[in-house]
Amino acid sequence: MHKSLLMLVAIACAPLLTGASPFEQAMRKLDPEERAHQACIIKGLETVRRDPRLREADRMKTSIFGRAVLEGARLTAKGGAVRVKQRWYAIAFTCTLAADYMKATTFVFELGAEVPKSRWDEYGLWG
Repeated sequence: MHKSLLMLVAIACAPLLTGASPFEQAMRKLDPEERAHQACIIKGLETVRRDPRLREADRMKTSIFGRAVLEGARLTAKGGAVRVKQRWYAIAFTCTLAADYMKATTFVFELGAEVPKSRWDEYGLWG
């Protein structure tokens, strides 16, 4: 069998052999703190979309107005942001994680004010 074809077969079969999805494999490659942030963003978007004001939330960032802090299995972000209908809003949250940081188990948030579009560049936000 041709070498490149063998490589493709190995990549395609990896999830079957390891039991891990491509998403899980990608998450495991992140350093633990970044993995925690990503897990909390995933859980966060699921959670905030239950709020009628935030049903169309499509992006979340953990450290816009201040650095999020990871202590043990808890990530606390007092300066995050969430995007809803092309507008950004401040959000503060606490997220509890599984021991391996692969999944968030709880997410509690408080929605803040809308971030003025004139400040988006300053905070690294986009439309």
